[in-house]
Amino acid sequence: MTRVLDPARARLLREGTVIPAHPLALDANRRLDERRQRALTRYYVAAGVGGIAIGVHTTQFAIRDVGLFEPVLRLAADTADEVTAGRPFLKVAGVCGEGEQALAEANLAASLGYDAALLSFRGLDDWSEERLVAHARDVAQVLPVIGFYLQPAVGGRRLSHAFWRSFADLEGVVAIKIAPFDRYATLDVVRAVCASERCDELALYTGNDDAIVTDLLTPYRVKVGDRIVEKRIVGGLLGQWAVWTRTAVALLEEIRALRGDDAVPVELLTRATRWTDANAAVFDAANQFHGVIAGVHEVLRRQGLLEGVWCLDPHESLSPGQAEEIARVAEEHADLTDDLFVAEHLDAWLS
Repeated sequence: MTRVLDPARARLLREGTVIPAHPLALDANRRLDERRQRALTRYYVAAGVGGIAIGVHTTQFAIRDVGLFEPVLRLAADTADEVTAGRPFLKVAGVCGEGEQALAEANLAASLGYDAALLSFRGLDDWSEERLVAHARDVAQVLPVIGFYLQPAVGGRRLSHAFWRSFADLEGVVAIKIAPFDRYATLDVVRAVCASERCDELALYTGNDDAIVTDLLTPYRVKVGDRIVEKRIVGGLLGQWAVWTRTAVALLEEIRALRGDDAVPVELLTRATRWTDANAAVFDAANQFHGVIAGVHEVLRRQGLLEGVWCLDPHESLSPGQAEEIARVAEEHADLTDDLFVAEHLDAWLS
């Protein structure tokens, strides 16, 4: 029997919310910095997000190799429960690996009070698409599943429209994070979901950090038989939203207020390009995303939330010139940052 979300959280997910991909706070010895890890979770909740995703790419997949998967998930869950004051809040755990590993991770997350599993197919390149669908069905017996279309540049694989059509029909799937950084592949997912009888039950979330505003503004209209099905990407589960998160919450609220209008303000389309410029610097697009995690850390370091940009893998670091690019976009697009908000509350979050 598949697991289901409770009604309040299911409604929150379907209506759309901001879910930052939670980073990992390390000290100079590359050990978990619990104080700053808690501060990050407090920051996201105070910024007004509807959930957090942890154990995902931005948290670093290597937490599994160094015994940090359980401690990091537990710390995030405990901290979120302390500061959300009982409001509906989505705790999403990243789940990956082959059958036994994925099921063990999902069972651990469920025991810690997580609501859904963001299921990554990273490392399963030799699996058939049919086997991947069966794998997702198995995980959905433990936790509701959010599908994850991860871009190939950081370990994902290309998946067909037929795969997503079968995936959308799985009873235990509650949402799909579309993150291939590819407009054609994004359309594959949207078309597949629109063709499913479960279309209304499934929430679509953007993970296309290079096209956040465009994804959120666009009503997709797909012909299914003799009718037109309209579907929207309702929120974001994003590494970009792990930084400047208060502004991200305001952005989603602004876009939601526009739904139903036929016209989109030109200024918002211009702002979409500025978000892409900012993301290019943070994610290190110029160097094939080598510094993507360190770039997120650098923004948080500049704000005082992190002490440094250290990653578990010492080879993961800022690319030459990336810090300067981040400084540039933070200055040029200062209205996209939330530096003042963080400065006002930082001491309390670190206490």
